[in-house]
Amino acid sequence: MKKILTLLLILILILALFWKPVLKSFYKTEYSDYVEKYAKEYNVDKLMIYAIIKAESNFNEGAVSHKGATGLMQLMDDTAKEIADNATIDYVSGETLYDADKNIMLGTRYYAFLKKEFNNVDSLALAAYNAGIGNVKTWIENGILNADGSNIENIPYKETNMYVRNILKDYKIYKMLYA
Repeated sequence: MKKILTLLLILILILALFWKPVLKSFYKTEYSDYVEKYAKEYNVDKLMIYAIIKAESNFNEGAVSHKGATGLMQLMDDTAKEIADNATIDYVSGETLYDADKNIMLGTRYYAFLKKEFNNVDSLALAAYNAGIGNVKTWIENGILNADGSNIENIPYKETNMYVRNILKDYKIYKMLYA
C-alpha cells in the first residue's frame, strides 16, 4: 500500500510539474506575429483569436470545410471579399485565404465587426461567426437568445451551440496558460 501511495504521489508531482507544457502543446500560439498584430489593430483579445483558430482549423493553413470555408479562420470567399471591400483591402480570390497573414487579418477584422455588432458580447459574436449574423439577430428578436448573451444554451443550431461553448472553454484555457 505504501508503494502505491508513493507512486501516486510521484505521479501527481510529475503531472504538477509538466501539466502546463503538455497543455500548451494542445493549445498552440502559432502565427503569433499575425495574431498579435491584428488583434491589437482591431482591438480584440489575441487569446480569443487563438481559440477561434484552434476551433476552426486547429492551426492548419490549408484547411477547407465541407461548406467551403477556407484557411486558418475558416472564412467563406463571399464573407472575406465583403470584409476586404469594406476595408479597401486587396482581395483577389478564395486562394488569398490560404495565406496566413491575409486570413488572420480578415478573420480578426470580421470577428471585431461582429463584436461591435453585438455590443461586445463574445458569445453572440462567436455564434454569428459560425451561424451568420442574420440568424443571431433573429434569435435575439424572437427571444430565443438574450442580447447580453446570458443564455447561450438556447442557441438552436446544435453545431453553433457546441461551437460557442467549445471556443469559450478553450478561451478560458488560453487565458489560464498565457495570460
